[in-house]
Amino acid sequence: MSVSIIGVGLHPFGRFPISGRQMGLIAARKALADAAIAWDDIDFAAGGSRDGGHADALVSELGLNGTPFMSVYNGCATGGSALLAATYAIESGHADIAMAVGFDKHDRGAFAVSTEEYGLQDWYGEAGMMVTTQFFALKLQRYLKDHHLHTELLAALIAKSLRNGSITPHAWRRNALSVEEIAEGTMINDPLTKYMFCSPSEGGAAIILTSTERAKQMSDRSVELRAVEFRTRKFGTFEVFSPWLADEINDGATVHAAKAAFESAGIGPEEIDVAQLQDTEAGAELMHLAECGFCEHGGQADLIMSGDLEIDGRLPVNTDGGCIANGEPIGASGLRQVIECTVQLQGRDGERQVPNEPRTAFTQVYGAPGLSTCTVLVR
Repeated sequence: MSVSIIGVGLHPFGRFPISGRQMGLIAARKALADAAIAWDDIDFAAGGSRDGGHADALVSELGLNGTPFMSVYNGCATGGSALLAATYAIESGHADIAMAVGFDKHDRGAFAVSTEEYGLQDWYGEAGMMVTTQFFALKLQRYLKDHHLHTELLAALIAKSLRNGSITPHAWRRNALSVEEIAEGTMINDPLTKYMFCSPSEGGAAIILTSTERAKQMSDRSVELRAVEFRTRKFGTFEVFSPWLADEINDGATVHAAKAAFESAGIGPEEIDVAQLQDTEAGAELMHLAECGFCEHGGQADLIMSGDLEIDGRLPVNTDGGCIANGEPIGASGLRQVIECTVQLQGRDGERQVPNEPRTAFTQVYGAPGLSTCTVLVR
């Protein structure tokens, strides 16, 4: 049995004078309205948040009717994990209609993370490696050198994302910047300037799912969730919050999740019409392009400089500006990606709509300490 999306809902991303739970509630109610159903129609729900509150407590406002609601947390892949749980509930026959919801409300500044939470000793934090900007910069420096890529690609990727964000109503950063402005910004951790990082933010996202057979009866614009695959790191990978490095670096979790998603969906990366990739910073999108199979390692320059990744290009990526323009409320971020692809495949994405009626889409989210969720959607 396959699963399809029949409703989506977003609370805008940014900073707001309401709680994270309220944002999640707004997103959930929007998704229910989009699906033209009520909370009483939901048989199972899963959701998560890092700092915004307990997701399962949303039943206090949605309705105390006994609906099973599972709270999940998997770092930046929290939203993807909620989606996976909702999908499993339908495929197992436990639920006819399910909801995945995520939200968050983070403090300003970099995430404060303790070494103990990740099973690490204090020295790792004292060395500064729990500061993610430093880790990402070190990983990126090695990647650029190993694959003979120029730092100018980073500014080009950010300029593309900010252009897309400038025409996205729910985005936080709505101001486009030139490649020169981005490259000449204050250096935070070489080679990443201040414009090349996303920021912790606030927002909410929700998705309603049912079986594909039932979806055809309930909606004339349902989108099939052809694959959802979740993987954690294997030995020998270079990951955030991981204090060692093997002699030979092996493929990260994203490679295995993406490969599994494409195999499960029965299509390849060359058949994807629109994609959303995790872009915690500029290097993440650069590396994930190859890890997901859209080019060879070192082949990113052709994709970026040719305009292939633009909204009207061969493979539009992060059409809503990604994490760079939206920020990253951890609980909602992965679901935002799936919602953006859903709306693109439905042809109702307004000014940022990908032309020529896209039929296939792909999403990928990566989080600490080395895990990834990938999806494939088909219209």
